[in-house]
Amino acid sequence: MIDPERIWSSNQLPTLPSVAIRLLEISKNPDTEIREVIDVIKADPAITAKILKSTNSSFFGFSSKVTSIDRAVPLLGTTVVTSLALSFSLVEAAMTKGPLAEHYSSYWKQSVVQGVAAQLLGELSRDGLDCEYFLAGLLADLGRLAMLKTISKDYLPVLETARDERRPLLDVEREILDVDHVTVGVKLMEHWQLPESLIKAARLHHASLDVLRQVADDEDFGLVKSVATAATIGEYFCTTNTGPALESLKTLVGEFYGITDSDLNDLIVKARERFDDAGDVFSVATDSIADPSDLMAEASEHLAQLAVREHVASTQATARQELVEREKQQLQATNQKLRKQALYDPLTAVYNRHFFDETLNNEIERARRSAGSLGVIFTDIDRFKQLNDTCGHQFGDQVLARVAKVCGRALRASDVLARYGGEEFVILLVQPTEKGLAKVAERIRASVEAEEIIFDGKRIPVTISVGAVLAIPSRNDDDDLSTQLIAAADEAMYDSKENGRNQVHARSLLSEQDRQLARMVTSCRFSRWLVNCEVLDIATASKALLKCDTPWVRIGVMAQQHGCLDALQVDQILQDQEQSNQRFGEIALRLGLLDEMTLAQLLSLQQEDPATFGQTLVCMGILDRTAVDALVTAYFAEIRPKLAANVERQTAGLAR
Repeated sequence: MIDPERIWSSNQLPTLPSVAIRLLEISKNPDTEIREVIDVIKADPAITAKILKSTNSSFFGFSSKVTSIDRAVPLLGTTVVTSLALSFSLVEAAMTKGPLAEHYSSYWKQSVVQGVAAQLLGELSRDGLDCEYFLAGLLADLGRLAMLKTISKDYLPVLETARDERRPLLDVEREILDVDHVTVGVKLMEHWQLPESLIKAARLHHASLDVLRQVADDEDFGLVKSVATAATIGEYFCTTNTGPALESLKTLVGEFYGITDSDLNDLIVKARERFDDAGDVFSVATDSIADPSDLMAEASEHLAQLAVREHVASTQATARQELVEREKQQLQATNQKLRKQALYDPLTAVYNRHFFDETLNNEIERARRSAGSLGVIFTDIDRFKQLNDTCGHQFGDQVLARVAKVCGRALRASDVLARYGGEEFVILLVQPTEKGLAKVAERIRASVEAEEIIFDGKRIPVTISVGAVLAIPSRNDDDDLSTQLIAAADEAMYDSKENGRNQVHARSLLSEQDRQLARMVTSCRFSRWLVNCEVLDIATASKALLKCDTPWVRIGVMAQQHGCLDALQVDQILQDQEQSNQRFGEIALRLGLLDEMTLAQLLSLQQEDPATFGQTLVCMGILDRTAVDALVTAYFAEIRPKLAANVERQTAGLAR
């Protein structure tokens, strides 16, 4: 990268001689007389001599020799003379010796080629002065001259890279220096106060076809398109990037001049013939410019090389992408393996103790917020040591895996089964009822007892002792509740052991008030209502509940939605909660803002949204949409009057 300020502040920046500056000034005035132009030119004998030499060259092709500047200026015209004066100034700036001489010469040769090509294209379009087209093409790459003079050490590697790698110079400039010759040239032309049409042509001479199309209605578009096309001719004849230059040239001449690929060679040949005439005038050695037929062959070979290179690059990119995909898949497999090792017990393929402990703590926090219930089931394989001693540890491992599999089949997808250690398994259930927890525990016990486990052709009886505990975490419970739940379930399991094994003992940590409220909530739920109405049986309702994910809504928000509490009452409860840290419903009961039945109805809606449960039934194909809508409407018609009656009764009590 380079700071462009180094270019603008350099004392090596190209300047215009006073004659050229004066000619530019007076050429802007349409009333300027020929005599005034002649007097300005005569003030510089060197430019006078060069203009006379040019007038008599084959480049202009006058039939008789012109011997005085007084006759040459009227013959050439003010615009041509001004263009020649500017051109000769650039010739002097581009003539240098030393290590950069080759690059100065290359710049000047390409500039002259672009000038001749632009003039030729101007003749085709017939919408401007030929000399103006020549000057515009000549000045298009002025930025290259400025960069050679001001930042030569930094610019030389750019020129060599573009040449050696056969790439567009503009791309390499932007890649290495972050500034390009178009930007530099335009700024220098603006500093010289050149006509806006010339600046515009320089700014767009490397523009894409889409950009050029966007300015097609501009009054100077004839000049702009000619210089842009001439720039590709200059790149074609004077750089190593012949193949892509030819492709761009075909596109531009076809778009702007209607020249087909078959006619393009005639244009190239005509341009090449004119280069020699211009070379005599502007001191350019044109013998190094290739013959059109040789150049066409070189361009075709370059395009073939690029096609091969692109194919190789594409093949390599595909191979790299395939390698990346394989590495990605290997990484995913490794991550999956590590995740499995971190979360699962390798022998039984169920969750490990660490995952269970983490999940239990998370569910306790969720239950504290929503006043939801949690169930923990603890199991232990009966007489497992004896089984190991009799049948061997390998068979004991098989028993552990079979018991884990049997337990998993007896659970819901939302339940969490983990190996807790040795022959102990632990299960977490979310939102169970007391009866539901006991039924799950018994189903697990019975399933293990019924499992056919064979050793040496004989069925080996395997049973488990089960302990279960139910709790609704309070906001005031200490942080060690998870340990208390595990300990309570473990103690219940030991009750089963001490009472003869192969049985279930369940405990409840619910207060009598929580137990009564939980029963009321269960009886109010939409799924229970459907069972009571004999629309569903318990098994079907249970399956649907496993797939139903009710969005959680705060009880205070739900109470306002159903008209049970207003905003002031909710705020009152929340303020009390900050001090007492009790549940929302407990405070509402204590303050007399809700009664138990109203709270139970609200909690049932919070735990099981009828609309969501109904949608689940539709998705499972159990009921159709019309039936579900009618049932949800009937359910709310029954429950809402109860809510309203409870609110009215409570309000009347408060009034008394």
